[in-house]
Amino acid sequence: MNLKFRLTLLNFIEFAVWGAYLTSMGSYLAHHGLGHHIGSFYSIQGVVSIFMPALMGMLADRKMEGQRVLSMCHALAGLFMIAASAYAYNAEDVHFGTLFTLYTLSVAFFMPTIALTYSVAYAALEKAGYDTVKAFPPIRVWGTVGFIVTMWIIDLTGLQKTPGQWMVSGALSLVMAAYSLTMPRMPIKKGEHKSLAEALGLNAFKLFLNPRMATFFVFAMLLGFCLQISNGYANPFITSFGAIEEYQNTFGVQHANILISLSQMSETLCILLIPFFLSRFGIKKVVLIALLGWVLRFAFFGLGNPGGGVWLFILSMIVYGVAFDFFNISGSLFVNQETDESMRSSAQGLFMMMTNGLGAFIGTLVAQAVINFYVFHPQANGATGDEVIAGWQTSWFIFAAYALIVAVCFAILFKDKKSPSSDPSPVREGR
Repeated sequence: MNLKFRLTLLNFIEFAVWGAYLTSMGSYLAHHGLGHHIGSFYSIQGVVSIFMPALMGMLADRKMEGQRVLSMCHALAGLFMIAASAYAYNAEDVHFGTLFTLYTLSVAFFMPTIALTYSVAYAALEKAGYDTVKAFPPIRVWGTVGFIVTMWIIDLTGLQKTPGQWMVSGALSLVMAAYSLTMPRMPIKKGEHKSLAEALGLNAFKLFLNPRMATFFVFAMLLGFCLQISNGYANPFITSFGAIEEYQNTFGVQHANILISLSQMSETLCILLIPFFLSRFGIKKVVLIALLGWVLRFAFFGLGNPGGGVWLFILSMIVYGVAFDFFNISGSLFVNQETDESMRSSAQGLFMMMTNGLGAFIGTLVAQAVINFYVFHPQANGATGDEVIAGWQTSWFIFAAYALIVAVCFAILFKDKKSPSSDPSPVREGR
């Protein structure tokens, strides 16, 4: 079987696992009395991403072949996600603690698989003589297609507000666990370790000794604040318009997940644009474009509605592709190019830790506090539909203002080169 096709299928299944619940879980929680805990479910992805990707990356670099680590993680993630779904289906009264624990154990093993999937793909492509900057984006785009496919399945089968979305995700994780073992073998890096830090794979933190990379990772964390906000809250926000008679029968209220999937459709195009933008503009301008995309993403949510203002929602979905991919994928490629081969899996884990780890964790908790204050607390105290929507709008404008401030600071502080490949020497250990 063609290598690129094999890696394409790997990415398709990887993100289909995530797409089954990531954008719809908030609606399930909101409709089962757990709306004020939405931020907790999304922020825990950030908590586990602080250490799990780095640990699994270290394991793949030093102790165990990367494709086997990927398989192990998916097997455990799938079993715990199926257990969470089974509990939610069978419990008469779903307790936050039990559901949250099972869900946390699942995402603890799922989150490292994103960086591991990238590392497996990069290693296989490089071994086959491909340029990863050119060859990987067309492969990665099928991951987004997989994400969209499961979003639509969950919507059209009526599983958006049920635990069935977790059952689908868990089953796909088990499929991914089996398929990962068919990937090309990743070599284990041999050699003497001079320190405990190197033995633990913490050598990736030496990247902070390079001022340019340190600045990049700090802003990766700050941009990571934005990553899970709309994933957690876009669906319950759009469906909340159902409390207003004018919007009850609109397509967005009835099929919020399909409307949101326009965001992932935008990704499919934006991923293919990455090689051109990176080579022509360099990492700094590409990240700035991503940050401005987040400003527009949130602002359009605040201005739109599922009726006459649905075009603003559609614009928000379109700019999401730029906001997400122009940082996540470009950032991953940038880190891969700028680091030595012996620490690339660890470096990818560090990148995940800063974005989906510290950044997403802090950002989602702050977002939860903002939305609880402006939306869920007033709603619990009898606020009307219009008052609740006004609270949502205020929240989105606050998030847009934050993204704008980060963009201005990044433009001032990050030093760019003409292109991400203009420096032929990657960051080495101890540099």
